[in-house]
Amino acid sequence: MNVLFVNTKGFWGGGEKLHFEYAEKFVELGHNVFIATKKYSPLFNKCKDKRINTFNISLGNLAFCNPLKIKRLINFYKKEKIELIIISNSPDLKAAGIAAKIARVKNIVYLRGLAVSVRNNILNKYIFKNILTHIVPNSEETKKTTLKNFQNVKLSCKIKVIYHGIDIKDYDRNVTYVNNEKDYIVLGNAGRLTEQKGQEHLIEIAKILKSENIKFKLLIAGTGDLKKELQELIIENKLEKEVELLGFVGKIENFMTSIDIFLLSSIWEGFGYVIVEAMAAKKPVVAFNKSSNPEIVEDKKTGYLIEYPNIKDFAEKVKNLINNKDLRNELGNNGRKRLQDRFILDDRIKEFEEFITN
Repeated sequence: MNVLFVNTKGFWGGGEKLHFEYAEKFVELGHNVFIATKKYSPLFNKCKDKRINTFNISLGNLAFCNPLKIKRLINFYKKEKIELIIISNSPDLKAAGIAAKIARVKNIVYLRGLAVSVRNNILNKYIFKNILTHIVPNSEETKKTTLKNFQNVKLSCKIKVIYHGIDIKDYDRNVTYVNNEKDYIVLGNAGRLTEQKGQEHLIEIAKILKSENIKFKLLIAGTGDLKKELQELIIENKLEKEVELLGFVGKIENFMTSIDIFLLSSIWEGFGYVIVEAMAAKKPVVAFNKSSNPEIVEDKKTGYLIEYPNIKDFAEKVKNLINNKDLRNELGNNGRKRLQDRFILDDRIKEFEEFITN
C-alpha cells in the first residue's frame, strides 16, 4: 500500500514516537511510506536519518479552513496514490481527514492516544461518522472516553483497541548501566514536566522516604513548563541530594536499565508507554490506579497500583520494594513476561494491519 502518516507537531513526544516506529515497521513490511510533518521538526529529522519519505506541511487548529492547504494535501494524495492515512492529532485530523475524504482515500485511520472526551460538536460528529473508516484507541480507557460524547453515532463496527507495542531488542543488547556498585536505590520517572504527569507527588514521596532515613536517589527525566516549580519544591524540601531533574534523556533504554524501581505519578494516561519501557528493562512499577494504568500494571504481580491520591501508601509500597531485592526481581521479571505476552511491537503492528485491511 501507499501509506501516509500525518503528524505535524513541532516537538517529540509519545505520538511522534509511535508514528515513527509504525512507519519503520510498515517500510519493513514492504509498504511505500510517507510521513507528513513540519520541516526540521524532530520527527522530520528522524525520517531523514532513516530515509523515510516526507511531505512537509504545518497544520494548525484552523488549517481545515485554509483552502490552499487542503488543496496541497489533496494533490499530494492523488499524486502518490495514497491508500491509507494514519492520523493522531486533532488539528491534523480535521485538515488531513477532510482532504482525504475529498480525495477519496480508501482508509482514513484515527490513532487515538488521549484518554479524554472528544468535544461533541458538529465538525467532530461529521468526521467520526462520515470521514473516519477506522478508529484505534490505545487502551480501553481511551476507547471509553472517546465514545463518551458519541453514544448516538454508530462507531462500534470501526473501532478497535490496539495497545502500543515496544521493540525490546534495544533492551536485550549491551546497554549502559551506571553506578552498579551504589549503596542506595535509584528510583526513576520519565515524562513531560506537566500537571498531568504529577511529578509534585514524587517530591512528597521523596520527602517521606528521607524522613525515614532511607538511602535513595530519585531521577526525573523530561522537560516541561513545571521545571522551575519542581526545582523550587526540591530546594524547599531540602532534597537536592536525593532528587535530580535530568532534563531530556535521549536513550530511554539506558535510563530504564540504570534504575531499580519505576514510579509513575501521572493523574491520567491514555497509555502509559513509559510503564512498558520500564517493564522491558525488568523494573517493578508503582503507579496510581487510574485511567489505563490497570491495563498495563498487574497489581502485586508486576508492581503496585495505588489509589489516588494516597501518597503515604505510595511511599510505603516504594519502601517495601527498596527493602526487598528479591521482590524487585520477581515483579520485574513478571513485568517482562507480561510485556512479551501483550506489548510486543511486531505483534501489535500485525494486529493493526489486519484490522485496517479486513
